[in-house]
Amino acid sequence: MGTYYDPAWIAGAFLGWRRGASEKVQAVESGLESGITLADTAEIYGSEPLVGEALARYKRDDVFLATKVSPIHLHREAVIKSLEKSLRRLGTTYVDLYQVHQPNSRVPISETMAAMEELVRAGKVRHVGVSNFSLEQTMKANAALPKSQLASIQPDYSLINRKIESDLLPYCEANGIAVLAYFPLGHGKLVASGKVTEIARKYGKTNGQTALRWLARKKGVFPIPRASTRVHVQENVGASGWELADDDAAKLDSSFA
Repeated sequence: MGTYYDPAWIAGAFLGWRRGASEKVQAVESGLESGITLADTAEIYGSEPLVGEALARYKRDDVFLATKVSPIHLHREAVIKSLEKSLRRLGTTYVDLYQVHQPNSRVPISETMAAMEELVRAGKVRHVGVSNFSLEQTMKANAALPKSQLASIQPDYSLINRKIESDLLPYCEANGIAVLAYFPLGHGKLVASGKVTEIARKYGKTNGQTALRWLARKKGVFPIPRASTRVHVQENVGASGWELADDDAAKLDSSFA
């Protein structure tokens, strides 16, 4: 589950107004109740307190919790302070995955990764990831982790955005790096796409479920659709428990190539 909502919501949260907060907490709880085990957030989203509230009723080790540090907080001291604040908002003592939200050319990636490894040694972070990094930036980040390696990258990836397939995706597969695909429904465009409907009807599934299944069948790829309402979360859950036939996946590939 992803917990990015929209820029207006983020701006409101920054000012202390979290519109529809209870509904969003219930959406995350609904996902956890249905077997979703990964929740992704970020300090900039304003949703960390909501995720923390939803997690409060569950055994911590049963949930894989991921958050991100802002690109303006990538110097060593700032990374450490940002994590401490995120932990307080999330109501936990550690995160399973701490990600650099996006690169900052003014801060050496080696400094940021050294801080990340420091947090891993302290037991406050279990794995390190990056988001919105190019292949070159991803390789530099991975090389800057002498005692470990990147666990994941988080790119914009869907049937209608296939840019990473030419470079990042092969690199990640070759190096055992997970791909957390955000905007897996193409900003909602795939929900209304007739190209997806043709295949979805064959399986008795919705367009969204079919588009998510197309991603999830790929090795090492984990779509993280937004968890904003119970209805949407339950639909997303329906992307699990079945498979697309190879020929149908190939039809989708060619339709959006």
